Amino acid sequence: MSKPVTIKLTKASSKSGPFDVSDNFGNILGVDIPKMELVRGMGFTVDSDVTVIIITSKGKCKYTKTFPIGDIYMNQLTFSNYRRPLTACIWRHLTDIIEYNKFYGEVCPYIIEYPFAYKYQDEILQNVKDYTKAYTYLPIPDGVFSYNTKVETNDKWFNKAILYNGQQSTGTLELVPKPLNNLKEYMSYPLYNVDSKTITFTKADNFYQYNTFWSLNKSSQVPLFTTSCESMSIDKVVNESNMDYGKRSFKKSPLRAKDLRVRHILDNRSDVHLVSQFTTSPSQISYR
Repeated sequence: MSKPVTIKLTKASSKSGPFDVSDNFGNILGVDIPKMELVRGMGFTVDSDVTVIIITSKGKCKYTKTFPIGDIYMNQLTFSNYRRPLTACIWRHLTDIIEYNKFYGEVCPYIIEYPFAYKYQDEILQNVKDYTKAYTYLPIPDGVFSYNTKVETNDKWFNKAILYNGQQSTGTLELVPKPLNNLKEYMSYPLYNVDSKTITFTKADNFYQYNTFWSLNKSSQVPLFTTSCESMSIDKVVNESNMDYGKRSFKKSPLRAKDLRVRHILDNRSDVHLVSQFTTSPSQISYR
């Protein structure tokens, strides 16, 4: 025997959803159901001995709620309204010294941008040298906190960079550590991807360094960046439609202007503690 069950969401935070719906026997009733579908109400058919419905939010606000099946009048279901509370999802931060740029169970980008202003002449950027300390923390088996359970690494750093001025941009540069003792692999860089270019970085004299970049924007009369719809904390993202990540054998224009912006991003891991200190951008005067 079976019976109909109607689920209508009446309270959830803005970060909730999509949802998985199951019963107390582990039977999956729905997967990745959008929040607005449950707000409008959805009907399911379950076995007659099912007594509990389990709803799991899989978005940035993750939680699981169980609801016993009960009787309700049609007018109660019709006039039940949805509301969005501001305290529906509670998250504790800074409870694990190994995790840093991770919030609500998801890795969030750590972004830092350095501005440079040159003097009267235009200058050509040659390379970027960044003095950042990158720490990784070791497990604490006895549970006693210690400031000495960390090591400074040489191969963990920012994974993306964007260099630009008013009319030029390198687009998204994927940063990977230089292969050690492997000339064949090292000679395979740079890698030309669909929406980025992969280059290597090295660490010498406590400076992280990289080069192998040039202007990749197709036109200076088209915006280099667009506004992010993902988060208000991200002020801009690369306008990929204006970028050409091909080899550009005869069109490798250097970054040449009276100013420069160096934007570093870490968005693929949260187990590295980056202590940013200063960045230098060696350049040479460009004469006409």
